[in-house]
Amino acid sequence: MSVQTDRHGISTLIGTPKEIQTHLQGSAATRVVAVELPSAGDAEVIADNLSKFVSAMSESIATPMYPDVVGNMVDLLVPRKPPTAHALKEAAMLARAKKAVLENGDWVTAAELAKLAELKTVNPSSQPNKWKRNQQIFAIAHNGVDYYPTYGLDPLAGYRPLKAMARVIELLSPYRDSWGMAYWFASDNSMLNGKRPQDLLQSEPDRVIEAAFDEIDQIAHG
Repeated sequence: MSVQTDRHGISTLIGTPKEIQTHLQGSAATRVVAVELPSAGDAEVIADNLSKFVSAMSESIATPMYPDVVGNMVDLLVPRKPPTAHALKEAAMLARAKKAVLENGDWVTAAELAKLAELKTVNPSSQPNKWKRNQQIFAIAHNGVDYYPTYGLDPLAGYRPLKAMARVIELLSPYRDSWGMAYWFASDNSMLNGKRPQDLLQSEPDRVIEAAFDEIDQIAHG
């Protein structure tokens, strides 16, 4: 079991029900909010976000004019009705897909990209953010940090975005968010003889662009 305690003395516990019960037996807390998770999954991330949320609300909690603030917080965090089996299955699939994308090792932060491209490091996020705004490259957000795909960069041009990347983003962005594009690039593609778009973006950009056209055609026709 692990315990995260913020500067206000509010603790977030992560563990099995038995571990939590044992810990709370010696607790001096007057009130406890518990969140049950169907699986371990992203427990650490959920607990961290919950801790930050509660910490941000702590001053309101202590104010007499807001006696129902704890109840209101719980209402915000808990769904109005239990999630369906289908929703839980989709959430699990999404979590696995995101995990697979991140574990590819094909992602760098703005600072790492700035170092690769030998950009000015006073504000390393400036140029990558500009590329992202101009849709020359995309980034996935994870735990508040933007990660850029290295397969979208041209090492022969000082690690600037590949021209084909902008065209693919132009085609897919009306239908796919950044995570959706990341899944597409990392998935085997029948138009590419089972290869992944990210593996051919630099060597065979026209084929990848053609595969992107095929993707939006499939979306348009269901």
